[in-house]
Amino acid sequence: MSLTPRVKRAAALSARFLTVGGISTLIEIVTFNILLLAFGWDAVAAKVVASLVALVNAYFGNRQWTFKHRARRRRWVEITLFVIVNAVCTALGALLVWGGVEAASAVLGRPAGAFAVNVVNLVSIVVVVLARFGFYHAVVFRAAPAEPAAR
Repeated sequence: MSLTPRVKRAAALSARFLTVGGISTLIEIVTFNILLLAFGWDAVAAKVVASLVALVNAYFGNRQWTFKHRARRRRWVEITLFVIVNAVCTALGALLVWGGVEAASAVLGRPAGAFAVNVVNLVSIVVVVLARFGFYHAVVFRAAPAEPAAR
């Protein structure tokens, strides 16, 4: 079975996005755990800061590699859209961590431990990665508008 060129391009784009996302996720997890476990930060505050640290890697990785073939806008417009999308996604991640930690604590009948908090964090990362891909693809790093057909 031969894949169409469009499917091949989509698979390559997804692989690049997931690679950048994987590296950003590792950065986020390490930062989250350092802040949570080594410095005793609250889980939500640690989540927000860890997400912002990973955000820098995500912008450059996606702009320079994943979506390098996409049209470029004025840099300030692109960065503004990137920041807005990531503010929404960071808030979503923090909300998911807060809700998940509260739910885990209620189920366990005690404050959630490091393992439960990290499971909640990983679930939030998966949800946020899917949201980010959609927003990056459709809003931040859009394809160039199609040329109007000649009449």
